[in-house]
Amino acid sequence: MTRTVVESKTKTAILGFDEPFCVIGERINPTGRKKLAAELEAGDFSTVEKDAVAQVLAGATVLDINAGVVYNSNPNPNETEPPLMKKIVELVQGLVDVPLCIDSSVPGALEAGLEICEGRPLLNSVTGEEERLEQILPLVKKYNVPVVAISNDDTGISEDPDVRFAVAKKIVERAADFGIPAHDIVVDPLVMPVGAMATAGLQVFALVRRLREELGVNTTCGASNISFGLPNRHGINNAFLPMAMGAGMTSAIMNPVALPISQKKIAEKKAEVEAAGIILPEGMEDEAFVQMFGLGSTKPRAGKEMEAIRAANFLTNNDPHGGEWIKFNKAPAAEGEEGRGRGGRSGGRRRRA
Repeated sequence: MTRTVVESKTKTAILGFDEPFCVIGERINPTGRKKLAAELEAGDFSTVEKDAVAQVLAGATVLDINAGVVYNSNPNPNETEPPLMKKIVELVQGLVDVPLCIDSSVPGALEAGLEICEGRPLLNSVTGEEERLEQILPLVKKYNVPVVAISNDDTGISEDPDVRFAVAKKIVERAADFGIPAHDIVVDPLVMPVGAMATAGLQVFALVRRLREELGVNTTCGASNISFGLPNRHGINNAFLPMAMGAGMTSAIMNPVALPISQKKIAEKKAEVEAAGIILPEGMEDEAFVQMFGLGSTKPRAGKEMEAIRAANFLTNNDPHGGEWIKFNKAPAAEGEEGRGRGGRSGGRRRRA
């Protein structure tokens, strides 16, 4: 049975067909996050620290580390990314004990991360592009690490699933030429937005089955791509992830954290409640208020996608006797801990009835 082993200094995560689904936390990535990008350029790592801890508390078993900032002061990522990657990897592995996924389009940044990373990280990523194959596969071999293989090549991303399978097969075969076994290749078959391509979900499910049966490889994806541009994205993601797991997908790069509700939304809801003539208890805390009206939480907590994944693990017998499911739903959070409690809600100690 195919198993891809990823390790930190003290903890192991295994991707496999008979293993619990591996959640690779995606939040430490400045792409599309202007505030985080500005902080990193200024040497401020406070958001990285918060995101690392919150994702692990929410259930991430691996953390993706991406240092892809284009500095205003220096737009050359070949110069800026390697030292930044080293700094972030060093910082994060000092905060949490889960394995890491070193993620960059800059080969020098990948090697910088590999040099400083303890254990056996996952490398993200190689594609079927000839230049990329020649740059990345020697790194994979040199450091003896597994790698994410993205199913696009020099012709771009094909909408034809047969072409994407062929690219994946090419990468697996080229990796074998370097002495890299198939169990160290984690294929990303590329999830298309279902809003733009009605068959996107069906394509991925069929591709994952084929990759498992014909190539014997583990798989991953950018889970939120499926719902891009659509309303209620969480609803689509919640359905997609268990279906992908049922087809044989073994991991996903995703956000495991439901972000805190903003003070603006709390104020708007309070004004709405007041206008309706509802009198709230004097001194009611914001957390009690948002929970009462189903708005979420004032603290980061496990997202609904994590609930769907844990339920699917239970239903596929990758959570023996439902231990993790019961813990996720009933275990009280430790004081100050986030991402725990019933349904992933955060909170303090359980009150006595």
